[in-house]
Amino acid sequence: MKNSRRKFLSSISMLAASSAMPLHAFDFGSSKKLKVALVGTGIRGITFWGKRLVDEYSDIIEFVGLSDINASRLAYGKKYIGAACPVFLDFEKMVKDTGPNLIIVTTKDSTHHEFIIKGLNMGCDVLTEKPLTVDEIKCQAILDAEKKSEKNLIVGFNYRWSPYATKIKELLMDKTIGDLISVDFSWYLNTYHGASYFRRWHGEMESSGSLWVHKSTHHFDLLNWWIDSEPSEVFAYGDLEFYGKNGPFRGDNCRTCKHSKECDFYWDITQNEFMKELYVDHEQEDGYIRDNCLFRKDIDIYDKMSAQVKYADNTTLNYSLTTYSPFEGWRVALNGTKGRIEASQDIPYHNDITVSEAEKHTNEMDQTNKEELSYEPIIVHKLWKQHETIQVPMEKKGHGGGDKRLQDKIFKTSDIEDPYGRTAGIRDGAMSILIGIGARRSIEQKKPVQISELTDLKPQKKR
Repeated sequence: MKNSRRKFLSSISMLAASSAMPLHAFDFGSSKKLKVALVGTGIRGITFWGKRLVDEYSDIIEFVGLSDINASRLAYGKKYIGAACPVFLDFEKMVKDTGPNLIIVTTKDSTHHEFIIKGLNMGCDVLTEKPLTVDEIKCQAILDAEKKSEKNLIVGFNYRWSPYATKIKELLMDKTIGDLISVDFSWYLNTYHGASYFRRWHGEMESSGSLWVHKSTHHFDLLNWWIDSEPSEVFAYGDLEFYGKNGPFRGDNCRTCKHSKECDFYWDITQNEFMKELYVDHEQEDGYIRDNCLFRKDIDIYDKMSAQVKYADNTTLNYSLTTYSPFEGWRVALNGTKGRIEASQDIPYHNDITVSEAEKHTNEMDQTNKEELSYEPIIVHKLWKQHETIQVPMEKKGHGGGDKRLQDKIFKTSDIEDPYGRTAGIRDGAMSILIGIGARRSIEQKKPVQISELTDLKPQKKR
């Protein structure tokens, strides 16, 4: 137990650092299990940061408290996680009464800063789900709190840990295509997964900071890691042209809508037992409706987005996000001085995909470890030579296998050096959202935005 605990504490310090080196040494002064408290009992909280921790790491951690503003969902979350701990509507009371070593924040994006800062100020290490926060003011407040605190903050990025993404990083580190010059990256959300953001609070700028922040933070962190530099300038376009006010009709929610037979997006949440038990059964307490109308007028985020980003090392990035694609997947092309790498995931006409578009996101979020091995190609095309196809072992569940590898690194293999530098700290979390925040400001101001003007972080040529 003592050795396992020491590994875990080391990994927290390493993950919280802006590089792979620990910020400072610390010790909880005990060889007992790590005491963990979770705030936010939505789907990501109770599954990935809840039940999976109990199922996989209960020998070294124990939940001492769960907190949420919705009492009945909180009770359901405790049951689903399988945690034998008290529950609290008051976050600060939970921290004071239970004395956790680590607080995990999985609340609504716009409230992340509140619990991160309170947790640090109350003497706890904090692990937050992405995104770090939703705007530059809250980002600076978090940076200031972490600097003043003697504790650490981890941002739970997982995309870096998928075998496919790691293989691209390996090729870039080996200078397979020379020095990187430019990157083209396109992400396509289908009409099942993409639409789901617009049903929820994510469709409101105040709550999510837009998909520039909530969704694209994943992509920007991955790109920052691949490019191995920090963003310095962003110019963007964006608009709302499909969802929200653009709809031909609207209702209160799918369950009561009189247009259910004519709406292609009709979704009966009550047919999904888990979603009904997690959300519908508790919506009377806080008014959170999970199956809101996609065409309600409260939606004010963008549904089409395009940006150009310049990095401190002069690499340029062309980025786009589509939110109502007929299929879900992504493409990337990395151009170097000696050639080009092309990679893609889930493009239906590139290979024989048997999973329906409706099932893709469900499979991605699945945390079970049982899965048949498959392979996906990466194309390497060097100058004046024939292209080479590299087949990479692939997983689909748990965000391409990234979820379990991230947690395993923290809890099981933190003493093993990672040659790919996949650990992500507070600076990584900030730089990923600052691209999205900068893109938002660029659209509003109709001009390029300097990343250095958003917070006191100055972009570095080398990450």
